[in-house]
Amino acid sequence: MTESRWPSATVVIPTYNRGRELSLVLGALRTQHVPSGADVQLVVVDDGSSDGTWAMLQQRMESGELLALRQENAGPARARNRGVEAARGELVVFLGDDTVPEPGWLLQHLEEHRLLGGAAEVAVLGYTSFPPGLDSPFLRWINEFGAQFGYLLIEDVERVPFNFFYTSNISLPRRVLLELGGFREDFPAAAWEDIELAYRASRRGLRLVYRPRARVLHLHRIRPRTFRHRQRTSGRSAAIFAEIHPELGRFLGADRVGGTRFLRLVPGAFLALGTALAGRFPGVIPGKWFQLDLDAAYLEGLAEGLQSEGRR
Repeated sequence: MTESRWPSATVVIPTYNRGRELSLVLGALRTQHVPSGADVQLVVVDDGSSDGTWAMLQQRMESGELLALRQENAGPARARNRGVEAARGELVVFLGDDTVPEPGWLLQHLEEHRLLGGAAEVAVLGYTSFPPGLDSPFLRWINEFGAQFGYLLIEDVERVPFNFFYTSNISLPRRVLLELGGFREDFPAAAWEDIELAYRASRRGLRLVYRPRARVLHLHRIRPRTFRHRQRTSGRSAAIFAEIHPELGRFLGADRVGGTRFLRLVPGAFLALGTALAGRFPGVIPGKWFQLDLDAAYLEGLAEGLQSEGRR
């Protein structure tokens, strides 16, 4: 890959039972501008969907729109690895099955890698946000301050820490993924498997840059109660991460298991109630409350996971 030509790229989308959202994503991809001379491939990996997604993908594959692969339900890590194996592009651009790219999204990724050329191993992080119809104080908070994403916490767009590696909207050289052996497939849920790969990549020199103009819209209605459950699941996955990389125990919060003094004094049910009220009455509960409640749920899951890992 040199600065004088456009890199070839493969967009990889893992999907599971989101046929309606995926159709919108694919529709938006059809309208993306592809520069003359750029070779772009689309690979969608169906992770054992039961909602008709596979039939829809087969029809689109017959028309030549994409390459569709299917596997028994095994999680996004294995699905992404399948997509990377099938990719022919120099770049892999990961996209979520419910993240709809806005005009110019693909061009931003391609242009950044074209300018960088092949001299440096760089991943390009785009911006994922919620559409206006789904926006709320809670969603803005988890999007910008680290509970789900954390874009407002990025201090240097040219040197972004590995824990901002979000596979809903990111691109990097395919060779890096192959040399790393891809995503670890022993994470049972969609949590931490992407950050674990990014940690290994950062140790071998991969640099992460942030380009918010590569923008996608997240078509996922997230409620505080369901997100709290997600955080508990994330905690259990973090225990697997800590087992693989014990040097990251403090980063993952293992030293906080058992709770801070505040969390020991305030019942978890009370925190969850406040977060639920915030979902119904926007603006009533400050963001700090969200942080306390979601931290508590995460630490609960982490404690469960560490106990389970310790019994193996």
